[in-house]
Amino acid sequence: MTGKLRKKTQIEQMDRGVYDIKNKVVFRSKTEEGLTEEIVRQISTEKEEPEWMLEYRLKALEIFNQKENPVWGPDLSAVDMQKVTTYIRPDADLTDDWRNVPDEIRDTFDKLGIPEAERDSLLSGVGAQYDSEVVYHNIQKHLTDQGVVYTDFETGLREYPDIVKKYFGKCISPNLHKYAALHYAVWSGGSFVYVPEGVKVDVPLQSYFRLNAPGAGQFEHTLIIIENNAYCHFIEGCSAPKYNVLNIHAGAVELFIGENSTLRYSTIENWSRNMYNLNTKRAIVEKNGKIEWISGSFGSKVSMLYPASILVGEYATSEFTGISFAGAGQNIDTGAQVVHAASHTTSTVNSKSISKSGGIAVYRGLVKVHEDAVDCKSAVSCESLMLDNASRSDTVPVIDLGNKHVDLGHEAKIGRISDQVIFYLMTRGIPEQEAKAMVVRGFAEPIAKELPMEYAVEMNNLINLELEGAIG
Repeated sequence: MTGKLRKKTQIEQMDRGVYDIKNKVVFRSKTEEGLTEEIVRQISTEKEEPEWMLEYRLKALEIFNQKENPVWGPDLSAVDMQKVTTYIRPDADLTDDWRNVPDEIRDTFDKLGIPEAERDSLLSGVGAQYDSEVVYHNIQKHLTDQGVVYTDFETGLREYPDIVKKYFGKCISPNLHKYAALHYAVWSGGSFVYVPEGVKVDVPLQSYFRLNAPGAGQFEHTLIIIENNAYCHFIEGCSAPKYNVLNIHAGAVELFIGENSTLRYSTIENWSRNMYNLNTKRAIVEKNGKIEWISGSFGSKVSMLYPASILVGEYATSEFTGISFAGAGQNIDTGAQVVHAASHTTSTVNSKSISKSGGIAVYRGLVKVHEDAVDCKSAVSCESLMLDNASRSDTVPVIDLGNKHVDLGHEAKIGRISDQVIFYLMTRGIPEQEAKAMVVRGFAEPIAKELPMEYAVEMNNLINLELEGAIG
């Protein structure tokens, strides 16, 4: 019986199209499975790193071995690093010309639309990582003429060692949690962005991360430094095909936003259902600075992701807008963290989640106000939409106020699709399944409108994919 004749009731049965492209695993070098000092040293030697970076890796490995899995959140007992290959160098050299990317890799990125977006001038810089290394990177000349740096992280370490050493590990510490330590032990690839004072990067930069190999991990490091009175919009895309083995993603994103500057950081993640997505993202925001997080979490078996904003300067601002989708067999545990470490700071969190077919969607957040941070404002809104009786949605907020001079509000709403709304749409000639899909897309619209057009279209396509055959 063909898929067209059989009604699909599980997402695992669905064809994810371009996202499930599986290329033959061709590599120039790779480590053995597992995580040992020898493997960490091999990665460092492969990259010809300075001694201080190797020492940092080895210290992080010690911390990883000492720390236990988090006792809250999803079960991580299945994450066995002895079954994971932490480093795979693809058989490709870094290039700024798409024609020089190996055919099979280039074809995958073509189908994902990465070169097309650059050709259509939707992006002012593009990076593409395949497994453990960046294979393509380019930035428009008018930005380099203004002193903007956008390159892969290894090149950043080699060509701007003083800047990288100054900021690396200062926003996210290996001591933060077990998988932050894992990241620092085996990191590879990622992006380095430096925007000088007074420069506005109005057209977005983008990095796309593709994990092709089964049983592998991806551990890219992103470091973005925005000097005073500057602006940048950075977009991060992620995907991987589905396998029946463990894959792990434990990247790190360190963001530094100077005085009177703004960074918008947009992410659309579409990992496969065998992926454990244990990513860490943090921003430090100076006086009058602003961080804008736009986040879409799709795919993965388990996600634990809580972008954090540390507001260290007066009148600094954090805005978080995010959506997650949990289907059958998924536990998507996401949220946002804000630390008000200075007076007159402001934060808003607008989180939405959708769950169906027994999926678990959890908002887990933190708002912390320091004792001497007075006249702060924070507003948190969590909305959850469950598409059936088997699904689950929870809101787990932590609010820690160090003083009484705070204006704070928190609201949470959990509900199901209204039968009356569906009936009304059906009386207007709209089939039931499309009526439900319309309601879901309307629920997600506040997030979609914050994304550039092409990425909003991608997000709606992902929602349609998730809904296919599952809410009839």
